Amino acid sequence: MTEDPGGMTLWGHLEELRKRLLYSLIALVVGMIVAVIFSDFLLALISLPIGGFENLLSIQVTENLSVYFRITMLGGFILALPFILLQLIFFVSPGLKKTERLWLFRAIPLATLLFCGGVLFAYFVMLPTAIPFLVEFPGPEVLPKWRDYVSFVTNLLFWIGISFETPLIMFVLAKLGIISAKGLLKQWRYAVIFIAVIAAVATPTPDPVNMALLMAPLLLLYLLGILLASFARKGKD
Repeated sequence: MTEDPGGMTLWGHLEELRKRLLYSLIALVVGMIVAVIFSDFLLALISLPIGGFENLLSIQVTENLSVYFRITMLGGFILALPFILLQLIFFVSPGLKKTERLWLFRAIPLATLLFCGGVLFAYFVMLPTAIPFLVEFPGPEVLPKWRDYVSFVTNLLFWIGISFETPLIMFVLAKLGIISAKGLLKQWRYAVIFIAVIAAVATPTPDPVNMALLMAPLLLLYLLGILLASFARKGKD
């Protein structure tokens, strides 16, 4: 069987991937168990932007159960994120140099903080402006279904959290020599257009105010990514 430069066969890579996925799944389950302990608090927290449970409807028999599972899964993922990232680094580390592995290990706290920062930004900045706009839009009175509302909120929190990982992704790509800070600076116009498209897709409302609220931090994160990319290639370019 074909071997890579590190001496591991294709079957060895698949076995390593299976092991890392298994460990990540175990971490997610443990995180969900911890989230279950605080489930009442999490449910109340999720309903707060729309004014509490009294402004929501639960119609189907299984609706409360599916919402409970979805919220605890998001909470479990946030708690397990550092360990999941650690497993990812363990999987790719055999093909990296020692200094590159050290950089990745040091990036785990930053990745966790960036994701949590995105979740907090979505919850405290975007939802308070988006929910009133959607609920008070001209037309019949809006009483959202509990499951639809939670799906909307958790999707927003998750994807905004992921988008806040942009600087770290740029740093890793620069560290691998795929991109450079100079190249990113030269392409800033395309970056602004790309960020505007992301903001338009991710923003839950079509008004330009909410779009600008998301574009501003994404642009700052892009600049932070350029700064990190320059550090990543320092002494090499």
